[in-house]
Amino acid sequence: MPERNPILITGAAGEVGGVSRTMVDMLLEQGHPVRAFVRQDDERAHALRQAGAEVFVGDLLTIADVTAALKGVRRIYFSMSLSPYYTDAVSLMAAAARAQGDIEVFVNISEYEQSFMTFDKMTAPEEERRAWLGELVANWSPQQRAHWVAEQVLEWSGLPTVNIRAAMFVENPLMTWLVLEPLSRGELRLPFGPHRLAPIAGYDVAELCARILADPEPHISKSYELNGPELKDMHGFAEDFSAVLGRPVTYVPIEVETWNETYIDTADALAAVPHTIEHLKTLTRLMGGGGYRGTTDQLETLLGRPPEDPPLGAGEPSAHPEAGIRLNH
Repeated sequence: MPERNPILITGAAGEVGGVSRTMVDMLLEQGHPVRAFVRQDDERAHALRQAGAEVFVGDLLTIADVTAALKGVRRIYFSMSLSPYYTDAVSLMAAAARAQGDIEVFVNISEYEQSFMTFDKMTAPEEERRAWLGELVANWSPQQRAHWVAEQVLEWSGLPTVNIRAAMFVENPLMTWLVLEPLSRGELRLPFGPHRLAPIAGYDVAELCARILADPEPHISKSYELNGPELKDMHGFAEDFSAVLGRPVTYVPIEVETWNETYIDTADALAAVPHTIEHLKTLTRLMGGGGYRGTTDQLETLLGRPPEDPPLGAGEPSAHPEAGIRLNH
């Protein structure tokens, strides 16, 4: 029988198909009680209640809310939208979890390319960092840095933590709503040159996290590095879009800073969120310089099946900005 303590899922009011929302459905289907932490009591919260989840409305940056949400909880999944206060939120959750005690697992999502954010590489001289990161940038994005710091905080906390490191999601806005306009003309305009990527589907990450939450003991103190099934260049992604849209799509390479100015700087949905703008611009520079590299077989080993290869979400890329801004989730 599943444990009767509720499993806390933050970020649960994300878009349908996002990692947190998918996990809620998976865990409920398996008979686990779920407490879904949401920011607003709106139609998404109503949908969670209809699905069978207990809904907690609160603010991840308010320690009283976080402490109340944890009451009776022993298993935690933590994620949060892109935010300059991301590390604050992780630290508050960790502090509340330590104060409560009896936590069995804290599953933490980390979104950065795992091969280059080691302590040695992060503290190398600037010219070495720039060479390692593809020459277009010498440092990581503020959001990637926040995820790295969050892992350090959780290690220092002594909580039974599992880090889920997903390099890039299929649902990333760089590959979805930010490319909609040129896709309408049959062009995939991206600044990634000949470089290859292996983004992972949010569903795969959700399934792995749900399994860990259901049976955490074998995973405690481990970090898992996840990628999609294969490295593809942008011509391969253009073929995927063509298959989804039912019409020819051609990859048109574009210079990195030109792309940032054309598609990120002019995006109305990003105008008020400079933290997100800086994160996405850094991602394009990293990927445009070949900074994302390699794949792992960890997800296949853990799930007993290869990662899914949905053609960019198995449908028309979402035009809703929030569907991509979460990056996961």
